[in-house]
Parts: sequence; C-alpha cells; structure tokens
Amino acid sequence: MKRQIEDVKYNISKSLELPMDIIMDLPKLNLVGDGELTIQNHKGIIEYTEGTIRINTRIGVFKITGESLEIKTILSEEITIIGLIKRIEIIS
Repeated sequence: MKRQIEDVKYNISKSLELPMDIIMDLPKLNLVGDGELTIQNHKGIIEYTEGTIRINTRIGVFKITGESLEIKTILSEEITIIGLIKRIEIIS
C-alpha cells in the first residue's frame, strides 16, 4: 500500500511538473564549494561533533565529515552546515 502511494505521488509530480523533493518529502542538498551545505527536508540531528555531523532523512542518514564543522542555522525543515566539508555519505 505504501509503495502504491509513493507511485501516485511520483506520477503526480511528473505530470504536474512539480518538484519531487516537495511532493515526495525527499531531502534536497545544496553544496556551495567545500564550505557550506544546506539540507532541506531533514528529520533531525543524530550526531554532532567538530569532525562529523549525521542528519536523519526520509531516505537514510547523511553523514557529513570534515574539519571545524558547525551548524550555522537549524530550522524545522532546513539545516545549514559550515566548515571544511570533505565528504558526504548516504547511509540507508
């Protein structure tokens, strides 16, 4: 049943030319150079250290590693991370 709902959302998104990240609640990442990362549609912070930040999303956990990482802003739907970003992984 859940898969059918996802298929319907996908088809509506395609036919109405709406962004899939909004319709299907998918995370959207915006990386600016190696110094700023914004993640939209997150589900919360799992781990936060200077070298690693793990963010929960609908499709899995995003693991961001680097140096001097900081959370610049955190809103209910969006997180902005600054610092030297070296790697972004998706752990599903």
